[in-house]
Amino acid sequence: MCSNAKIYKGEKQMILRIYTDGACSGNQSSNNFGGWGAILEFGPHKKELFGGSVNTTNNRMELTAVIEAFKALNKDDQIVEVFSDSAYVSNCFREKWYESWEKNKWRNAAKKSVDNQELWKELLALVRRHQVTFYRVKGHVNLSSKSTDFAKIYEKFVSWNGSRFSYDDFEYITAMNNRADELANMGIKQVKGEQ
Repeated sequence: MCSNAKIYKGEKQMILRIYTDGACSGNQSSNNFGGWGAILEFGPHKKELFGGSVNTTNNRMELTAVIEAFKALNKDDQIVEVFSDSAYVSNCFREKWYESWEKNKWRNAAKKSVDNQELWKELLALVRRHQVTFYRVKGHVNLSSKSTDFAKIYEKFVSWNGSRFSYDDFEYITAMNNRADELANMGIKQVKGEQ
């Protein structure tokens, strides 16, 4: 694994990167525990954040992870890349679902109220203060397993994100996503009082 993948293939400048994950123990049940984790990375500087909530959903935790990461930024108009294993979060920005939601007074294609709209509105306000690109990552990849088909996962990563990232970049990004998942689980433990 590459030890310092701060400047990815073909880059000419430093970019602030955010790696996020959300988790929910007992998702879909009325009594559950959720956690979120985020890593902010700018050059050699890293900051880890995590937290949790009771009676929530996985999607709310995924959104909260990105929101809390953006709230930790201390200046506007930064070039930011967000790496998330949540299709819910990354596809919304990559496919611009929010444009239709806003145009249709926060109704989705089925004419129903958009779920988690207070979180989406908060996140959109934060994102619009910067130049942001979202990337999708496969979650829960065991980087130490001999049975993991890394070539296939890398191929999927490239199909989602283009060929800008090298294989070493992919490994590093995946490791960071795994760390964000660990942080989200720390958030769950904190809420449960186990930490």
